[in-house]
Amino acid sequence: MRMYDLLIIDPQNDFLDVAGAALPVPGAQADMDRLAHWLAVHPAQVRNLTVTLDSHASVGVERTTFWLQADASPVAPFTVITAAQLEQGVYRPRHAALHDEVLAYLRALEASGQRQLVVWPVHCVVGTWGHNIHPALSEAIAAWELHTGRTCRKVLKGQHPLTEQYSAFKAEVPRADDASTMLNKPLVHDLSAQGATLLIAGEALSHCVAASVTDLMRELPAAALQRMVLLTDAMSPVPGFEAAGEAFLAEARAAGLQTGAMASLD
Repeated sequence: MRMYDLLIIDPQNDFLDVAGAALPVPGAQADMDRLAHWLAVHPAQVRNLTVTLDSHASVGVERTTFWLQADASPVAPFTVITAAQLEQGVYRPRHAALHDEVLAYLRALEASGQRQLVVWPVHCVVGTWGHNIHPALSEAIAAWELHTGRTCRKVLKGQHPLTEQYSAFKAEVPRADDASTMLNKPLVHDLSAQGATLLIAGEALSHCVAASVTDLMRELPAAALQRMVLLTDAMSPVPGFEAAGEAFLAEARAAGLQTGAMASLD
């Protein structure tokens, strides 16, 4: 019997394509249904289980509640805000005292050449229904704990309100005053050091999955990457970012990661 470790990235209600979700990803409900069924049927094949949880306050730099337009009207979801626009007064923080700190953040974010700030709908606020794990998957995790006597490790990410964090391993712009935003080296080590195949699933393919795996590709040697499998029937892209998701998968394959469906694991 082949053994696996399993990393599930942000399998939360607010990302499911169901009523009430704040940031629904088409296909996410079916993705997590399939994953829950696989885990429920194969608990003995999973040695270690890690779940990351997007975990936010209701107001943060990457969400609509943080920003206003020049005329004090709300900023629409999915607006891209640049350092130049903040300097020009096109957009401004709701709380003016944060202007200089946010400007420095936007400049650092853009200097990386990887991203600009996208303003998302308010989602995955700690303590809300949207922050909770997909119900069937939550039940499967509990059954795995009962079957194995082991505990699922749950990793909260994105808790600092002044830096975005897509990746499970570090914020987009790490902060010297908050260790939780820095590269989580123990987690990287734990996921790569056990020698078993690491299965990776979660939402969304184009954003948090891609960012997390990209960090792994930067930090780990080729031999460790070759023991990883992206479960492509347990992840879907944010609408409008399908090409980004496909580009990420191609990059991952080029780095030596495997991709495949859960049926191939049986």
